[in-house]
Amino acid sequence: MDEKIGILGSGVVGKALAEGFSRLGHSVKIGTRDPSKLQDFIQGKENVSIGSFEETAKFGDIIVMAVKGTEIESAMELAGEENFSEKVVIDTTNPLVVEDNHPTMEIGYPESNGKTMQDKLPETMVVKAFNTIPSHYMCAPKLEEGEPDFFYCGDDENAKEIVKDFAQQWGWKHFVDIGNIEESYLLEALAMIYILYGFKNNHWNHAFKLLRK
Repeated sequence: MDEKIGILGSGVVGKALAEGFSRLGHSVKIGTRDPSKLQDFIQGKENVSIGSFEETAKFGDIIVMAVKGTEIESAMELAGEENFSEKVVIDTTNPLVVEDNHPTMEIGYPESNGKTMQDKLPETMVVKAFNTIPSHYMCAPKLEEGEPDFFYCGDDENAKEIVKDFAQQWGWKHFVDIGNIEESYLLEALAMIYILYGFKNNHWNHAFKLLRK
């Protein structure tokens, strides 16, 4: 089934997921403040287009939040909160701040980007996902040492199944549902481990695996 996917954000995460959804045959619109920087990216992609944040939110049956994690409230305002109503929203963000090459989180327990989005968009079904893995593995979860686990959470079980189905089509096999959207702070804190490791070692080819007996 061809879904309309609106992706808010044109950085590496937005482009990686746009590529992934496009490969699955879905229609994709990427919302950006600077359309010129995406002209080369969309060349040859007939089912990928560019729009403003508002146009993208209106377009998407499913919306992906892929902006800088400290700008989610600005992005929601630009997109128009009414354009999120009754839609599944995939929150990929982390509230990351980097100063002097040292990453920290702008907010933490009990707050999180996922909870903030759900609180501000009560008519939506927010699913926190894709925030604990580098962008180049989001739609191709294969590493030399094995396959990572897909960590996610959200209040709506059907919305979580929709996101899980997309991930399965990209090759994800192992899933860890940690509960409702209020648990987003755990996933954002988990992401800081891979981010700190990446900064410290200048290495971004790593991901998490929950070992089971």
